[in-house]
Amino acid sequence: MALLCEAFPVETRRRPLGWEALGAWESRHGVVLPEPYRTFVAEIANGTDEGPPETCGLLPLGEKPMSWLSWEADCWMSPEPFDGTAERAPGRPFPLEEEWQWEYDYYDHALHSSLLHRTYQDGSVLLGADGTGEYWTLVVTGPQRGRVWWLRDGCAAPYAGSPTEQSEGDFAHWAKDWHAGIGWWRTESHGCN
Repeated sequence: MALLCEAFPVETRRRPLGWEALGAWESRHGVVLPEPYRTFVAEIANGTDEGPPETCGLLPLGEKPMSWLSWEADCWMSPEPFDGTAERAPGRPFPLEEEWQWEYDYYDHALHSSLLHRTYQDGSVLLGADGTGEYWTLVVTGPQRGRVWWLRDGCAAPYAGSPTEQSEGDFAHWAKDWHAGIGWWRTESHGCN
């Protein structure tokens, strides 16, 4: 928790959600959030008002950035429209276990569209945005539970060198790097360049 308190100064924090409200949110969505994000939201801050340059800060639990709601389907290379207003489903399994670059794969609508939609809608909570079409998400179900992933047009990748490096890809490490504006573009972070 000390690492998270340092990454998000008191003056930028939104009011914590509290354990009762957090429990209600988890029950409604059929999921228990991974630590340390769970305690952070309940006791320290349910989002922040500031973040790195070009961002709007850490999103409150369950919220979406404005760009998510108006994101055009052609930004993420799917012929099937993406409904950014649809309710996300954090209790359903996150469908990926390793980086996926559909931008470079032969994109077959019949095979890939459902997986693409599930990648953006299922098994995670949105943390923040680095701009239109570039989103940080925390996986809350499945084998990648507790990992932060970067979703962008043409690619989805875990934050860290590999899916087995859980300690480097968790919320605390990501939050420190994200707040400092370092980390996600390093070549050792992921192959989405």
